[in-house]
Amino acid sequence: MAAPSDNATLLKTPLHGLHVELGARMVPFAGYSMPVQYPAGLMAEHRHTRDAAGLFDISHMGQLRLSGADAAAAFESLMPVDVIDLPVGKQRYGLLLNDAGGILDDLMFFRERDDSLFVIVNGACKVDDIAHITAKIGARCAVQPLPDHALLALQGPQAAALLSALSPGIERFVFMTGGNVKIGGIDAFVTRSGYTGEDGFEISVAAADAEALARLLLAQPAVKPIGLGARNSLRLEAGLCLYGSDIDTTTTPVEASLNWAMQKVRRAGGARAGGFPGAEKVLAQLAVASTGAAGTTDHKTLTRKRVGLVALERVPVRDGSPLESFEGHPIGQVTSGLLGPTADRPVAMGYVATAFSAPGTRIQAIVRGKPVPMEVTTMPFVPTRYFRG
Repeated sequence: MAAPSDNATLLKTPLHGLHVELGARMVPFAGYSMPVQYPAGLMAEHRHTRDAAGLFDISHMGQLRLSGADAAAAFESLMPVDVIDLPVGKQRYGLLLNDAGGILDDLMFFRERDDSLFVIVNGACKVDDIAHITAKIGARCAVQPLPDHALLALQGPQAAALLSALSPGIERFVFMTGGNVKIGGIDAFVTRSGYTGEDGFEISVAAADAEALARLLLAQPAVKPIGLGARNSLRLEAGLCLYGSDIDTTTTPVEASLNWAMQKVRRAGGARAGGFPGAEKVLAQLAVASTGAAGTTDHKTLTRKRVGLVALERVPVRDGSPLESFEGHPIGQVTSGLLGPTADRPVAMGYVATAFSAPGTRIQAIVRGKPVPMEVTTMPFVPTRYFRG
């Protein structure tokens, strides 16, 4: 996740000039100069997104299209996810894995047509992802990066009403569906999705039209610009992973508690079980997770899990904080943590030994050398408000 420290080497999104104009504090992120917050500040931006509508620039992320009769089957061979059966017009969460079952990246993909998929990958991983996908399946389908496209996200309870006023009919989309639309006369591809736990939309648009679209949206009184800081606090309250912090090549989907992302058809006994990188390990861990067995003594053992945590004292527990049993034995580490602005309490996620992963289990974090009592809990920390119809 490290980005260059020399600002002269940083890339700029098509909205860079607008961010500066709006007074954003710019920071290096995924190789880009990105807005971390605006003058209103992180807390105000977080709350505005929860109450009205926030506009995020996520153009640092990678966009690509896979096309050809074999595109779906080819892409499915890289992930423990059902691609083939995804209907046209729908979107799904996916996980690129390496041969050890580690997560190369998490992503979103949309079935545009029977022979076409639109894919969004993380900004810090996009160069490697595109190279990996091309090397693995480039002979089976066309892999077309879309560097001339920007990506915006409009998130919050007022997002649908605001966007439908500019694009009548867009309100018909439900969570994880989308299509091509015009927004104020600007061509765009929209999905009803996002990474805040709120209702909202992600909007892919030609880079040349990005600033005009952003200004059109920001002209609405209920829309405010939101930076990376609030995006992070929003996604954490929603229990969503940040690649490079909560998941990476050292974590499998089962260890990351992402079992829900692997459909039955790809699991043991399913019609298309296995056939993805690291399948032996991942399927063995799934079997352990489903039975509650202790596992084996080899690489397939499920020894740790990602869990939600709440501090029982009002002490923020940050990324990297060690986790211990009350007897002082090391059992894991926090991967994301902060004082949740909406949850109004310190929340975190991290990895713990499986014996300590059940909700209600009490453990402790070590913060500045002092123990802070914590409790394992289910996620999200704040109820999600996705629109499912």
